[in-house]
Amino acid sequence: MKLHTTNNANLNLFTAYGSDYVAVNQEKHSKNLIVLPESMLPDWTSSSVATLTEADMEILTGLGTEIILLGTGSRLRFPSGALLRPFANAGIGLDVMDLQAACRTYNILAAEGRKVAAALLFD
Repeated sequence: MKLHTTNNANLNLFTAYGSDYVAVNQEKHSKNLIVLPESMLPDWTSSSVATLTEADMEILTGLGTEIILLGTGSRLRFPSGALLRPFANAGIGLDVMDLQAACRTYNILAAEGRKVAAALLFD
């Protein structure tokens, strides 16, 4: 699916996605990554939702964002509760959703100027 956005030339925005990729500013990615409005962390982790570690989540809590959208692949899956607790303690919102919903939600929040990150896990 192609996504159309307003003109935010300096922001990283999702411009397309499919079952096995996302495109950020027209560049395709098919491995786990973190997207922030002004930067990206390709190959964030090699983990799946079931194998996420505390170290993977510490990277997310250290991004300086107010909200993190965790895209869990083609379907919604939640990491263990122990991995989610540090976000509440740090005052960071963490929303878990499927990968495509995370892309759409990220674009809206980034365009609003919010401090957001999309952490995407591919199946």
